[in-house]
Amino acid sequence: MKTWGLLALAAGLAVASSADAAEKLRVGKAVPEAFSFTPVEIGIRTGIFPKNNLDIESIAFAGDARMQQAAAADSIDILLGSGPAMAFIAKGAPIKGVAAMAGPPLLLAIVVRPDGPKTAADLKGKKVSVSTAGSLTYWLVSETSRRQGWGPNGIDIAPMGAMPGQIAALKRGDIDGAIMDIGNAFDLEKRKEGRVLVRFQEIRDFHIHVIFATDKAIATRPEAVRGFLKGWFETIDFMRKNKAETVRLAMQVTNKDEDITSRVYDEIMPMFSDTGRFDAAALETLRKSYVELKLLPSEPDMSKLYTEAFLPK
Repeated sequence: MKTWGLLALAAGLAVASSADAAEKLRVGKAVPEAFSFTPVEIGIRTGIFPKNNLDIESIAFAGDARMQQAAAADSIDILLGSGPAMAFIAKGAPIKGVAAMAGPPLLLAIVVRPDGPKTAADLKGKKVSVSTAGSLTYWLVSETSRRQGWGPNGIDIAPMGAMPGQIAALKRGDIDGAIMDIGNAFDLEKRKEGRVLVRFQEIRDFHIHVIFATDKAIATRPEAVRGFLKGWFETIDFMRKNKAETVRLAMQVTNKDEDITSRVYDEIMPMFSDTGRFDAAALETLRKSYVELKLLPSEPDMSKLYTEAFLPK
């Protein structure tokens, strides 16, 4: 019934959209297949973004740094990135945070081979891959090292770009571990090719993901930015209320089977924000991390890195 209802809704929206041409927004995702970025495709396929008069183009990247380059080149308008990526703004990136997308880093895990390190304490001096330097994954591996008492550099962090290459390197033994989204982690465990070693549930005061808009989009198309956030949070509400349909649609993006996608849904949905409001304690965690990781020479004024002016009322 729900599927037929959605098809009817989509058909009605298609007719309505003929009267007013939808405004195109180019939306960048820091990585291609993570469940946390599937609301873009789900919002498109359920007709939620079209209902808000938006034609969304979803563009995936291999990490925050490359997505930032695209923003600087005016190749995207909206960025779905990480909390640590707010440091790019202090370095002069032409973007601003417009919504706190998700809180604790429930999406990610450090995975090792089945015969690899047994505990986090065994990671000292070991090589663990991340997407790019200064990324969310980089921060979490460094934070794991710091929490073990080794400082931020007790683990040998290896930026390696896209996840397929990291998984191949893990299987070959070129690295000792890889930090990846929990969907890939569950998939490797299911195939007995990997084992989850570290989760990050204890990191509570945090923004794993932030939605950014480019300065140009904010200045020239504020209503489109506002419309995107409205559609995003309507999509999150739909996902909370419709697990089966969400899993079905997410499978098409993440390329994981129903069993794994259902498990990921249960793990990940609690971290999504329903309001987009920024949390003071989470911002403080991020502010301190930028200096600890040598991303910035001093702690920035976080109030200059984001705005809540475009959030739904």
